[in-house]
Amino acid sequence: MHDQSTYRIRIDLAYDGTAYHGWATQPGLATIQETVEDGLATIFRQPVATTVAGRTDAGVHAANQVIHFDIPTALWEKLPGNHRMRPAETAMVTKLNGVLAKTSGAIRIRTAQIAPEGFDARFSPIARSYRYRIALEELDPLTRHFTYHHRKALDIDRMVEEISGIEGLHDFGSFCKPRPGATTIRTLQEFRITRDEAVITLHLTADAFCHHMVRALVGALLRVGDGSRETGWLRKRLTNPARDSDMVLAPAHGLILDHVTYPADEQLGARAAQTRAKRDPTMLPYD
Repeated sequence: MHDQSTYRIRIDLAYDGTAYHGWATQPGLATIQETVEDGLATIFRQPVATTVAGRTDAGVHAANQVIHFDIPTALWEKLPGNHRMRPAETAMVTKLNGVLAKTSGAIRIRTAQIAPEGFDARFSPIARSYRYRIALEELDPLTRHFTYHHRKALDIDRMVEEISGIEGLHDFGSFCKPRPGATTIRTLQEFRITRDEAVITLHLTADAFCHHMVRALVGALLRVGDGSRETGWLRKRLTNPARDSDMVLAPAHGLILDHVTYPADEQLGARAAQTRAKRDPTMLPYD
């Protein structure tokens, strides 16, 4: 947490993950985190460490991602520079977007603000929502970076039936990459399908997702939808929460982090404390 000499800053951003090796910094690889932190370091002229709401894998995109960082109040208050009528929040967005535009232009800062007391981008959320886009016909070249074309015909009714009523508390061990000492128990709040012309979109919301969970659920549903597996196969995997060779990941590029939901300001601190108590401290929410 921050003290009175610092501000905790919340930033909402979007990115095209095509050219990046995911969110988290990795030596020698281009990542969203490193690019954003380099931009912040350029602006503040000192290293800035960020905390993210949910790490995304290589090639995964975000329409609305959330991060926070702590910065000395003096540095924050200098941001407007000679534009005294301009709020620091506006200056932050303008300056950081200006720096990021010099890279690939694939990352865009939407908003910046001083976070309410108790806010933690990682531990305060009550839900994270993703969508996965699947083209049913030939892939539109203009949307190829964020839409997956499944080559086999899909039975949409069969897919809807497979996930009907599946929401709730489950152990998703058969749909996750395990991490030592970390739980794979999650509450799936939504799993539904919508269709718009030649594209179907899978919508998934949970309190958090463990590593590979979204892409593994989508991969399993696709196998039921194209007839590779019998109806009920996805549900059967839920009853045996152990990762095995039948776990197939849907390609990363069809996945988009849609939004992160936080409770009311007065509940942020309590929610963060509750989440920390339930999860292993080394466990970061993933896709």
